[in-house]
Amino acid sequence: MTEIYYAEDDPDIAGSVKTYLERKNMNVSVYGTLADLKQALSRRLPAMVLLDWNMPDGRGDSLCRWIRGTWKELPVIFLTVRGDNTDIVSGFESGADDYVVKPFALEILYSRVQALLRRSGNGGGKYLSCGGITMDLNRRLVTCGLEEVSLSAAEYQVLLCLMRNKGRIVTREKLLEQVWDVNGNYVNDNTLTVTVKRLRDKLPKPASVKTVRSVGYRMEDMA
Repeated sequence: MTEIYYAEDDPDIAGSVKTYLERKNMNVSVYGTLADLKQALSRRLPAMVLLDWNMPDGRGDSLCRWIRGTWKELPVIFLTVRGDNTDIVSGFESGADDYVVKPFALEILYSRVQALLRRSGNGGGKYLSCGGITMDLNRRLVTCGLEEVSLSAAEYQVLLCLMRNKGRIVTREKLLEQVWDVNGNYVNDNTLTVTVKRLRDKLPKPASVKTVRSVGYRMEDMA
């Protein structure tokens, strides 16, 4: 199911958009402030962000610039009453992929969402997020907030395997097979233990990597 985050402080508009898109097999999470949306993005990335311009705690264009500086390929559409040419140009200059002026027809919005998802190739799917940690799969970049985390090749592959199986236990055997044996490099079990320890030491939120005693590890979002 396509996951969408929507920043909108008008409950009627937010409810209409959410209800319509969810009938189209999309999961829409609504956030009434930019701060709430920003916090949600730090935990997990959606396939797309819908963004109002005028929010109680600031302007949507500032958050759009922050999104674009952090996740270059995450699709963003402005949904706003600000329909002047200067506003539209400013919206695109801040990094938006599309700009829809209120009032709008819900079926038109859905068509534009679908078109952008096709063009972006599921830009949100090029990132993995958990516990405030984000992996940019195209650039092989790991960040926590805006800070880059430098990992060795083995540490990166272990984290990648855990992130791709977020919320599920990954056995020690599977990690050994995926990270080392797949490359024809046999290592003993202690190598995995040491690698996970080094990974935890480098992560700002190491508690996101849970140990399942005698079985393996699991990646979890922190409350």
